[in-house]
Amino acid sequence: MERGSGLAFSAMCGRFILTTPIEALAEIFGFSERPNLAPRHNIAPTQLVAAVRSGEEGARHLAVLRWGLVPFWAKDSSIGARMINARGESVAEKPAFRAAFRHRRCLIPANGFYEWKKAPDGGKQPYLIRRPSGEPFAFAGLWESWEDKESGEVLESCSIITTDANAILEPIHHRMPVILDEAGRAEWLTPGSERGRELQALLKPAPDDLLESYPVSRAVNKVANDSPELLEPVSLTDSKGGGDGQGDEKAPSKPSKKTQGELF
Repeated sequence: MERGSGLAFSAMCGRFILTTPIEALAEIFGFSERPNLAPRHNIAPTQLVAAVRSGEEGARHLAVLRWGLVPFWAKDSSIGARMINARGESVAEKPAFRAAFRHRRCLIPANGFYEWKKAPDGGKQPYLIRRPSGEPFAFAGLWESWEDKESGEVLESCSIITTDANAILEPIHHRMPVILDEAGRAEWLTPGSERGRELQALLKPAPDDLLESYPVSRAVNKVANDSPELLEPVSLTDSKGGGDGQGDEKAPSKPSKKTQGELF
C-alpha cells in the first residue's frame, strides 16, 4: 500500500477545551508532573496540547505534543495539519497511524469539544459537547516522533481517534472522538503491539448518557478567541453570523455568575 493512502482523516474533532487544574488532572490520570497548565477554551489544530503517555515500568507521564500527527516517514512536518484525527475503523492499517497504534498510544485530556452544525441562515452553528458535570475525560490518542533531517530537530505530535457518533452527537455530526473510561484508559496505555483486537474494541462511541450538547457563540470560530465566555450557552436566535460562520468575531455575551460556578 502506498503511503499516500494513509492520509485519510475525519474532520471531527477539530477544537476542544481543557480547563481542569493540573492537580486534579494528575489525580485523575495518574501522572506525577505538575507543569503550569493554563485553562484553554478553544484548542485548535497545530497548537500544543497536553497528553498522557506510559513510560518505563508502566509509569504515566504528562507530555506536551503538537496536535496533528507527523508520521516518522514524512518528508516535512506540514502534513500534520491534515492529521488531527484518525478513523478508529482503519487506524490499525493506515500507514500514517499503524505504527503509532501498535507502539505509541496516549490519552488526551479534555473537558469538552466543539462541533458545528449547518444553521438555517446558511452559517455553521457551534455546539459544545461535554459531561453534564463539567468533569474531564480522555480522548484515545496516538503520538509520533519525527526528526527534521536538515536541522536534527525532533517534533512530537499527536492525533485524536474518532468513531461513529452516539445519539447525542448524531444530530450534529456523524462522527465523534473516542472517549475512554477508566478501565479503557488503563488498557489503552498498557504496552504491547500484539493486542490489536482488544484495542480495537475500545474504539467505540461513548455511552449516550455520558455527554450533553448545547449551542455556543460563533465567536469560537476565531482561533484567537480563548476565554471562559466561549463556554456559555446561547439561544440560536442570538448566535447568528454571516457566510459559513468561520471567522465570525462577534463577542459572546457576559457569563452569569451561576454558570461560571458550574463550569469552574
